[in-house]
Amino acid sequence: MKKYNILFAMLLSLVLLSCSTRPVKVVCVGDSITEGSGLEVESKTAYPVVLGMLLGDDYSVLNFGRSATTMNRQGDFPYWIAKEFSNVFAASPDIIVIKLGTNDSKPQNWNTEDFMRSYQAMIDTFKTICSKPKIFLCYPVPVYETRWGINDSTVIAGVIPVIDKIAAKNNLPVIDLYHGMQNQAGNFPDGIHPNEKGALKIAELIAEQLQK
Repeated sequence: MKKYNILFAMLLSLVLLSCSTRPVKVVCVGDSITEGSGLEVESKTAYPVVLGMLLGDDYSVLNFGRSATTMNRQGDFPYWIAKEFSNVFAASPDIIVIKLGTNDSKPQNWNTEDFMRSYQAMIDTFKTICSKPKIFLCYPVPVYETRWGINDSTVIAGVIPVIDKIAAKNNLPVIDLYHGMQNQAGNFPDGIHPNEKGALKIAELIAEQLQK
């Protein structure tokens, strides 16, 4: 009997050890900047991939970025209808990093109230995930050249103030990628999407906040 008790105790210890060493699962929600559009090998240099390398073996980072998506449910391509949105729930993450808003700055997509309602709804929806993930909100990176309707003035005067209100209302941390990525026009070849150096800097800024 004593032999079986010792064996049971050893098995229990192994189970508890495996649970305690499970990597922290991080999901990156975002648009083409998150997906890695414009990078030579996005599967290796998109910022979520680099973020995983910076965080190390204690973390597992998943890239759920989808090009052209908006936070606004009334936008021309809402993240809500992308398969990546459903993937967030299937992943049961411990941390969710939201970086949406760049495509919302397009004239046909921008509406302050719709953006605010959509952002709050996404947070409320993610809070229903059984893993009870910690949610981080990101300011969009700067827009160095107006393209496809994406513009810096709406990001500054519209998107960022709404994110501040949502963060305060829900007591959520904000990762300031806008000011953190200032004076880096050379790392945004088309004025919108970062190159490999820009993606690395974004990953570094996010890693710094996640490890606080």
